Amino acid sequence: MGPEQGPGPALLRLLHLLWLLPHSWTASQAWRDDLQNHTFQHTMYCQDWSPNVALSETYDGDQLFSFDFTQSIRVPRLPEFADWAQQSEDISAIFFDKGFCQDMIQKLGPRLEGQIPVSRGFPIPEVFTLRPLEFGKPNTLVCSVSNLFPPTLTVTWQHRSVPVEGTRPTFVSAVDGLTFQAFSYLNVTPEPSDLYSCIVTHEIDGYTAIDYWVPRNALPSDLLENVLCGVAFGLGVLGVLVGLVLIIRSRKPCSDD
Repeated sequence: MGPEQGPGPALLRLLHLLWLLPHSWTASQAWRDDLQNHTFQHTMYCQDWSPNVALSETYDGDQLFSFDFTQSIRVPRLPEFADWAQQSEDISAIFFDKGFCQDMIQKLGPRLEGQIPVSRGFPIPEVFTLRPLEFGKPNTLVCSVSNLFPPTLTVTWQHRSVPVEGTRPTFVSAVDGLTFQAFSYLNVTPEPSDLYSCIVTHEIDGYTAIDYWVPRNALPSDLLENVLCGVAFGLGVLGVLVGLVLIIRSRKPCSDD
């Protein structure tokens, strides 16, 4: 019976597999046209927190799809991407990568626990409208969350400090530098007195960040446009009448004393 080996050789083999992991579960494709380069990034990640496993696909940094593992389908971030989400030829490869990723967490995680510093990113939310702001017209508020690591969070909305129901799912995607970003959407019809807040909670440590949105720089409404047009028309007519009166008075002969 040979001498008992320590964990070193096993760790080296696992680290070799870990080196292969990004090549297996992250794919980047770039091509050149006459103007610029474009990058399509396919990123799968797994962790001990929720979600345990997730997949995001981005094009030039903008997320196109996430993946619903319970239904084995891609989920488009925006309705315009729905037709492209029907691709199913790589479903078996996605589930292979999922198993591989989770296997690495189970085998490598316990051996490296306490040996690698734990990274944390405090999420930073920012709220803006998807389209130019016009009072009384449907719009969408976007809560963009940056500096997110690890990618585990909850996003809630409030309107004048009252919780809002019916928000869309939160989409999480990987960005350069091994960090993540998230987007939450809320359909609204803006009014001048609105006050919305996006509340982001980092589930791993309970850190909470809030960003507020109030209407600013709204485009003129149809009613205001009509009123301004009416005022301008009235001033124009008044100017014409004053001009005619002045012309008539100027042509009237002066009487001699």
